[in-house]
Amino acid sequence: MDKKTLSGSERGFKEKEFKKLIEKGESRTLECKESLSLKNEIGETISGFSNTCNGIILIGIKDSGEIKGVQTGKKTIEELANYIKQNTDNQVYPDINVNKVNDKNIIIIKVSEADEKPVFFRGKVYMRVGKSNHKLSASEIRKLAKESGKKVCWDGQVCEGAGLEDVDGGKIKKYLEYREKYRNISKDLKISLNKFLENVKAVKNKKPTNAGILFFGKYPQKFMTNARLRVIRFKGTKIIHPTLDSANCEGTIWEMIDIAEDFIRKNIRLFGTRTEKSFQREDKFEYPIKALREAMINALIHRNYLETGDVRVFIFDNRVEIINPGTFPKGVTPKKPKHKPVNEILSQFVYDIGFVDKYGSGINLMKDLCRQQGNKEPFYKLHSLETKIIFESPVKESTFIEENVLEELNERQRKAIDYLKINKTITNKRYCSICRTDRATAFRDLRELEYKEVVLRQGRGRSLHYVLCEANSEANSEANSEEVNNKNE
Repeated sequence: MDKKTLSGSERGFKEKEFKKLIEKGESRTLECKESLSLKNEIGETISGFSNTCNGIILIGIKDSGEIKGVQTGKKTIEELANYIKQNTDNQVYPDINVNKVNDKNIIIIKVSEADEKPVFFRGKVYMRVGKSNHKLSASEIRKLAKESGKKVCWDGQVCEGAGLEDVDGGKIKKYLEYREKYRNISKDLKISLNKFLENVKAVKNKKPTNAGILFFGKYPQKFMTNARLRVIRFKGTKIIHPTLDSANCEGTIWEMIDIAEDFIRKNIRLFGTRTEKSFQREDKFEYPIKALREAMINALIHRNYLETGDVRVFIFDNRVEIINPGTFPKGVTPKKPKHKPVNEILSQFVYDIGFVDKYGSGINLMKDLCRQQGNKEPFYKLHSLETKIIFESPVKESTFIEENVLEELNERQRKAIDYLKINKTITNKRYCSICRTDRATAFRDLRELEYKEVVLRQGRGRSLHYVLCEANSEANSEANSEEVNNKNE
C-alpha cells in the first residue's frame, strides 16, 4: 500500500477479496490478531503502521489464518476507537469496521501512515520491520522526529499506565501555594481542578502526563523506574566499594531534591571561620549548597528520560560529581548557556515554585556562588550519552594522613582535621566549639592527635594552638603569624 489516506470506499472487503488477503498471511502491511483482548499488541501495531506505512489489522483471525471471529456489541467499535485515541500520541483515528466472513464477525482496522511522527503508544514508539513491531530506542525516536521535522516532548506525553488516581491532591495544593508565593500567580477559581491540570499540561486526554506524574504523582517511580536520584559518598577519591553512605532518592522532582540535599549536608565538611569584619564565627559548608542544589535541579529537569539510567551524585574526598543521562541541546554549551529546555513543562513547573530564579541562568549562578565562597568554578565533562558537572573541594589534600590512623580517630578528631585543612590552626577553645564538647575532652583528643603525630603543638599559655604535622612550611609559617590573633581563644 502506498502512503495515502484510506478513504471510506475502501472500508469494506468482499468475502472473496478478504479470503485472498488472509491467504497471503501477515506482512509488513497486514497483522492478524485472534482476540480483542490483545489490545496492547493491537496498539503497538497501530503505532508501527503510523510510523512506517499504511496497514491493516484483522481481529478474529488466528496466526494460522483460521477464521475464528469475535463477539461484537453495540459499543465494541466505539470503545476500541476510544482506547486507541486515549493511548496514542499524536492521537490516531483509524477506520474501524466489522465484516461478516463465514457468518463470523471480523473487525478490520485500517491505519494510515502519520504525517507527524513519532506516534507513541502508551509512551513507546514502534515501527514495522517485516511482519513484526520494532520498539525504537531513544536515539531512533530522535532520528524519526528529526526526519519528520517534529520535536519530541517527552514530558508532555501521557504517562503509560497512570491514571488520575495516581495524582496527589496535596502536592497540587502545595504547588499552587508556592506558585502564588514566588510568582504571584493565583489559581483561576472559575475553572475545575481537572481543567487547570490540562491547562498546565499535567493532564492530557484525562490521563496524567509524564510531567504531571513527576511533579504531582503519589509515587512516580511506579511508572518510571529510571526517574531516581542516586547519591553516594565514596571513601577517598575513586569509585570504590564498600561506600561510606548512599541513598536512593525517590518521589516527585522536588521531593528528590530535598532528600538529596539533606544527604549532602550530612556527607560534606562543615567549617567554622572568622568573618572579615568581626570576630564572629561563621559556619559554611565545603561547597555552596545552593550551587549543588541548582546542579541537581538542572540534571533532573534537563535529562533525557528516554534513556535508561538515573541521575547520580557522587561525593568524594576532593570533589562532587553530578551526572545525568543526556546531553546539552543543539546550540547550547556550558560556555554559551541559553534557555532551551529539553523538558519544557518540567522546566516551567520548577520555575513556578521558585526552585530556579531565572530562565537560563543556572550555569552562571553556580559559577558565581562558588566564586563568592572562594571555591573554584565548577566545570563540565561532556559525553555522547551523559553530562557531568564537577565541583572541586577547597580542601588542600597535600596534608596526607594514613588511612589506618584516620580509622582510629573519633568523629570529633576527624572534624578537627577537616577544620585544620581549611583554617590552618586550631585552639582548645575552638575545638570545643566546633565539636560541641568540654575543655577536658578537647584536651584529651588533641593530646592523642599529638601523640599519633597528626597535629603539632605550638606556642604556650594563651597562645597555645595546634597545626597539622604534615602541613607544608608555608602553611606552618602562616599558622605562626596568626598566634597573636588567637591569643583570646
